[in-house]
Amino acid sequence: MNSEYFIGGQSAEELAARFGTPLYVYDADVLSGAYDGLRQRLHEAVGIFYSAKANPNVSVCAVLASLGAGLEVSSLAELATARWAGVDPAKIIFLGPGKSQADLRACVEAGIAAVVCESLDELAALDSLCGENGEGGALRALLRVNPAFSTKGARLSMGGKPRQFGIDHEILLRSASSLRAMRRVRVTGIHAYMGTRILDPAAIAQNTTAILAAAEELEKALDFPLETVDIGGGLGIAYFDNEKDLNIDQVTSGVNAPVDAFRQRHPRCQVIMELGRYLVGRCGTYIVRARYVKESKGEWFVVTDGGMNHHMAAVGVGSFVKRNFPVRSATRPGDLASHRYTITGPLCTPDDVLASRVALPEVRPGDLIAVERSGAYGPTSSPVLFLSHGSPAEVLVADGVPHLVRRRDTVEDLLGKQCLIARTGS
Repeated sequence: MNSEYFIGGQSAEELAARFGTPLYVYDADVLSGAYDGLRQRLHEAVGIFYSAKANPNVSVCAVLASLGAGLEVSSLAELATARWAGVDPAKIIFLGPGKSQADLRACVEAGIAAVVCESLDELAALDSLCGENGEGGALRALLRVNPAFSTKGARLSMGGKPRQFGIDHEILLRSASSLRAMRRVRVTGIHAYMGTRILDPAAIAQNTTAILAAAEELEKALDFPLETVDIGGGLGIAYFDNEKDLNIDQVTSGVNAPVDAFRQRHPRCQVIMELGRYLVGRCGTYIVRARYVKESKGEWFVVTDGGMNHHMAAVGVGSFVKRNFPVRSATRPGDLASHRYTITGPLCTPDDVLASRVALPEVRPGDLIAVERSGAYGPTSSPVLFLSHGSPAEVLVADGVPHLVRRRDTVEDLLGKQCLIARTGS
């Protein structure tokens, strides 16, 4: 039995033949479905902002922008990507704990919706920058709060402990004089991000309720107009055995109730939910080609042309227990999974394991292996320069048509930025 493996209506074999491997393929229909499914259920007062760090490819960003998403960016390149993708500056926010003067100046010049300030010193620097050359100050700032509470539903919790992110809630309560000293920047709200990969709807509802309450407390203590509250997001997707995708009806029901009550008290305040993985994770597939299949001490290995350098998330370096992303044969997807293979990449490190002892049909050299749910934190969180293999190609399939949206790095690309020093004789 040999059925074909399709992504967005395109055969994986044909995509690999045309664009080569290793290869990321993004399905625009899946991407749009994730956004639309949430947008249709979420309270109308909640704006959806895409966290570009999850997948900063400009074409991915452009699809989400065309659907109505704002963009949350954290670097000059991501800000430029947002503008290139056609995002209105009024729907861009910039955050990150270590913004440079160049970052802040670019935000001022672009006239973005808000800078999320992660320290009082950063707020003061932004205020000073807005006054350079006599410029007026209409730029809005949100204060990133490190809440006193944490969430139990996150795979990585971001609140309740000492963090490099944001300003402790307790410190902010004592900071009214610092805010009054600002002459040009308008503090108009708060931002809080409680964690990532949350798969418990109740935890998301609890986070939303607690963040909105913290915003009201800070509004009273600091006397600023509450125009925006960024409740973060952290919605997860299921990757591993024994995980289930979020029931989005339960999620939105749990979010909409506290938002509705909050909006009755603050009818002009916008609530922002920022999402990365939830929007793009399921739309991407990482395709690699088997180069060698071999046995070692009774265990079978498939050595492929891509690995940790492109997909650190699937490798899971640093995890206590190795857990596999969904992995399938893209050459014999309909055949019985009769063998167990450890899927590795071409790198000179034992960490380079895409999947451990995964059940697959028989794999032969030249076969294609698909690592599913790979649309988030692929190349963007991987050591793409390790062993100088460079970045893989990326393809977006939209309306059944594949488009190359990032070309593969060449040797010339990798060496072109280097400079060989002139050697002088002794």
